[in-house]
Amino acid sequence: MSASRRSTSLSDSSAEIERMESTGSWDDALDWFKLEHPASRSVSHHANYKCLLEAERVVVEGYGVVLINTDEAGTLIVTNFRLIFLSEGTENIIALGTIPLATIEKFSKMVVKSQSAPRQSEKTPSQRLLQVIGRDMRIIVFGFRPKTKQRRAIYDGLLRCTKPSRPWDLYAFNCGPSKFTNANPKVRLLNECFRLLGKGFCSASIDMIDKGSYTLSNELWRISNVNSDYIMSPSYPFALIVPKSISDEEVVHASSFRSKGRLPVVSWCHPGTGAVLARSSQPLVGLMMNMRSNTDEKLVAALCSQLGGDKKGRRKLYIADARPRKNALANVAMGGGSESPSHYFQSEVVFFGIDNIHAMRESLSRLRDYLDTHGSTSSDGTLSLLRHGGWTWGGGNLSSMSASVATLGDSGWLIHVQSVLAGSAWIAARVALESASVLVHCSDGWDRTSQLISLANLLLDPYYRTFTGFQALIEKDWLAFGHPFEERMGMPTVSGCSDKPLDLSRQSSVGSFPSSPMRQSSGSFAPQAPSSSHAQNQYSPIFLQWIDCVSQLLRMYPFAFEFSSAFLVDLLDCVLSCRFGNFFCNSEKERQLVGVSESCGCLWAYLADLRSSEGRSHVHYNLFYSPLKHKGPLLPPAAALAPTLWPQFHLRWACPSEAQAGELEAQCRNMSLKFSELQKAKEGAEKKAKETTNAMESLSAELQNEKRLSSSAMALAKRASKESAAIKRAIQSLGCKVHFAGGGDTTVDIETNPMGITQESVFSHSKRESDGIVQHQYNSDLSISISAVADDVVSNNPLDRVCGAICPSRARDGGCRWPEAGCAQLCSQFIGVKANYDAIDSLSIYETYFDTVSTL
Repeated sequence: MSASRRSTSLSDSSAEIERMESTGSWDDALDWFKLEHPASRSVSHHANYKCLLEAERVVVEGYGVVLINTDEAGTLIVTNFRLIFLSEGTENIIALGTIPLATIEKFSKMVVKSQSAPRQSEKTPSQRLLQVIGRDMRIIVFGFRPKTKQRRAIYDGLLRCTKPSRPWDLYAFNCGPSKFTNANPKVRLLNECFRLLGKGFCSASIDMIDKGSYTLSNELWRISNVNSDYIMSPSYPFALIVPKSISDEEVVHASSFRSKGRLPVVSWCHPGTGAVLARSSQPLVGLMMNMRSNTDEKLVAALCSQLGGDKKGRRKLYIADARPRKNALANVAMGGGSESPSHYFQSEVVFFGIDNIHAMRESLSRLRDYLDTHGSTSSDGTLSLLRHGGWTWGGGNLSSMSASVATLGDSGWLIHVQSVLAGSAWIAARVALESASVLVHCSDGWDRTSQLISLANLLLDPYYRTFTGFQALIEKDWLAFGHPFEERMGMPTVSGCSDKPLDLSRQSSVGSFPSSPMRQSSGSFAPQAPSSSHAQNQYSPIFLQWIDCVSQLLRMYPFAFEFSSAFLVDLLDCVLSCRFGNFFCNSEKERQLVGVSESCGCLWAYLADLRSSEGRSHVHYNLFYSPLKHKGPLLPPAAALAPTLWPQFHLRWACPSEAQAGELEAQCRNMSLKFSELQKAKEGAEKKAKETTNAMESLSAELQNEKRLSSSAMALAKRASKESAAIKRAIQSLGCKVHFAGGGDTTVDIETNPMGITQESVFSHSKRESDGIVQHQYNSDLSISISAVADDVVSNNPLDRVCGAICPSRARDGGCRWPEAGCAQLCSQFIGVKANYDAIDSLSIYETYFDTVSTL
């Protein structure tokens, strides 16, 4: 919808209402509501919506509902997990109007009466609205058609589903672990303890936990199982890192001097210097501030181990009290207070002045109202630039503009964020630069202490700036050490029955819009009645504020974190939605009793599954992450600790276009993705080119081999040609004609035969030996056989008789000596030779043998 349309929707409706009222046809004035379905369907006729998740079921639905923020009409559905707004016709989810039930902080009915002529004010119908305020910085308003009772149905559905009578009715338990199974978080915590002690080569197991055989140690610290049954401190984890010099009996005794039994224990230890970050709750010094505990003092002193290296003596201990000094003194009335430096050896107490949970809650509420009032999608459907002629922003009135800017500062949110950042940076600097140990606490040690300790861990240890390390950090310093998520996040009570109602109000009278004291719209909205006192309301955005601080560090050090701002937003959304059970209950003990890890899905497995779908190109990965650039601690100077609004979270609903601060990152991500694809294509091409090169080299080698064989064959052919020519001359010297047959045989015919008979003498490739045959072999492949008849044998062959008659050698010794015989020299006309051509080719004949013949 256009901005002008949004800005005039309510005012236009007033004129339309007045016109239709004059004709008595209000039921036909449906343009503002854009209704196509005048009545809601019964529960038994729910459509099968494709947007529903596993185990998500529809409770109630309304049709023709208008999202006032954007002036869009559609279908509003209440399920056992979400409030879903679908666009009319397409049934696409409208993100602004879709919110998990657990994310809703409060909701209320409102009635707005449009401004009209005084005489018609009583006849002007009221508009039925439903306002939903979320913990994720959005304020949504839905408009319903009068006399349809759809608003009541939606409101009652929200009442039933946001505060179920049984914890097992929560969506997380109905859905179950599904494919996002949750490994035992106690195993992960123990593995982190092993890593901190330098025992990372050890691997924890359920069997090790059951047997209590996880009490490993190094030269300074040890893991104690004294709280394995959660009796000493119900809000502490089962495994605690304590000084090696302190026994379990002393640990138990020291816990009695600290609020809620939360004694000083080690959260992180420097692997090189031995300095530690420790955490606890406030000491119970009594009304007169004169109560002491020797074991507590001994335990705190043990945190200051001897300095190593060239430095000698004990290291200094800083006791960082997160509260303002006046708040610490006020706690004395309840038995609490702060440490006296004179009672703790070589220590210094520092107060950080961070406000309590109530101040943080009110600050975020003011910031949310500021964004809704001055955003582009305000809950009254009016663009801030056009509201009342632009008087709320930039309407030519400099004082109005300055007042609008001052409203942001008046919320105090950025000041609180800066205080937490500054305190964490100070702690990290003391450990990194002075090799000092720091003990951090507030009142109970689970709100501001968790913020400071975990941020200091993040600054000091690069491991915690990775996905795996960030998960370990949250599970250690937030979940295991008992941050009360159930109370602070306003989650449904799982650990037991509770009579604390959700912050709801039902008001039908005409009044003023509750979302912002500055808003003055064309209609007046019903006020929100307070449902609980200031002290009883334990909801506070402590964890959200800590994630905001992490986003500020990510902005200052874009190369230091493996994860992106989008990951932090998705993490917060998952925590607020209660879709998974990781953040249920107030302590590790309660989650174990309820069996959350076995009954609910795991948030970490879900986020890891998202990343695995796209690998390093996923939006959760920080494109600029360079672990070698920040291998050591991050120590931001005070001047750099100037926070800004977190666009991806604070502005995404009120200013969606301006919230795209990550658009540049998205462009870089697309470029990186294209580069990755090109890189893969390059690697594929290089691999193919390498294969082609190898094939060409192989073919070249084969070709060279063939050339060598061809050259050898040519040489053999030339040699055979010479030998053939020599044999031919030799045979011709005998007066024979040589005939070459196609089969490779050569036939030699005798030219002159006195007997008148043509005879053939055959050179045969054989090794035959028989009676009356003498073989002369010139090599293994060829033998030339000369047939001769013995003197006492009368041969029937005329050639034998002629040869025998004329051969003088035969007459003397009775044997044929051809070719050495004289007949060979006399060119006998009675000898016939038949030779195998292939055998002759392989026969080595020296041409010098025939020299005497050639000279005849």
